[in-house]
Amino acid sequence: MARDDRTCCAASRDPERSSRERPSAADRDGVERTAPATADDERTRRMVRLDGGRFTMGTDDEVGFPEDGEGPAREVALDPFYVDRFAVTNAEFLRFVRETGYTTEAERFGWSFVFEDFVAAADESHVMQSVAAAPWWVAVEGATWLRPEGPSSSVVGDDRLKQPIAHVSWNDAQAYAEWAGKRLPTEAEWEYAARGGLEGKRYPWGDELRPDGEHRCNIWQGDFPTHNTGDDGYLGPAPVTAYEPNGFGLSNVSGNVWEWCADWFSPDYHTTEAYSRTNPTGPPDGDSRVMRGGSYLCHRSWCNRYRVAARSQNTPDSSTGNIGFRCVVDVA
Repeated sequence: MARDDRTCCAASRDPERSSRERPSAADRDGVERTAPATADDERTRRMVRLDGGRFTMGTDDEVGFPEDGEGPAREVALDPFYVDRFAVTNAEFLRFVRETGYTTEAERFGWSFVFEDFVAAADESHVMQSVAAAPWWVAVEGATWLRPEGPSSSVVGDDRLKQPIAHVSWNDAQAYAEWAGKRLPTEAEWEYAARGGLEGKRYPWGDELRPDGEHRCNIWQGDFPTHNTGDDGYLGPAPVTAYEPNGFGLSNVSGNVWEWCADWFSPDYHTTEAYSRTNPTGPPDGDSRVMRGGSYLCHRSWCNRYRVAARSQNTPDSSTGNIGFRCVVDVA
């Protein structure tokens, strides 16, 4: 398997399935704006206001993946916006489900993708199949956001409510954001926020992965996929407050869980005349949505996409144990 194969990042549902089968407001009209937030808006209670402006998006770094469209580096401009300090948690998603009765796509499909080492003995009979290109991903019947490793697991009973939500598709994340009066960030907004005010750095804190030997994010330690030492403190997802925040006060924008963005994915749309460098978005349609930030399963030998300029993609109906999201709100 090539080191740039995205199946190591997060497995996908049937690639033959058309993403256009589930049109949403965002699909029809592009990135929709929220009602503008005021200073005392309850929506912004766990958010930080960013001024926007110009910044250098993307990278020409030699460790990047040009085929993903990480480069060329280019200057773009953004309007101000609010962004969640933390990824949406299991507790927050539980409140959403209790208030709305929402059923996630994993629940409707009846299964989701789980990292094979996390499947308990009691749930082995629920393993349906593995992903051929990445056999560490297995489809587990009954795996959902509430039961992330299969029917015998529980985010409530296992005291995981402070961990980021996972096993949510892009469509699920979009539904939550609309309920909360927020929206998913554009890819440009996500990268601007993740950089934390640093220009041209590989990580939210600088160019060294472990400055002074200190772990700054939750990624795979050891030999992927056979042995994770857990030296960074976690084998699976960490609480959303783990590790020091970046310069803007955002936690875990590298590692922990991938985060859905609003944009359709394209490796080259940003090099065309149609691309706007002011509040840029992806193409008007596509087959996959952008994911950013990497996850606890990322390792430099396979993925190395926990850098702030790195990109990945997945179909809007896919869900795995390492994809979550955070939201943004527009500024008045």
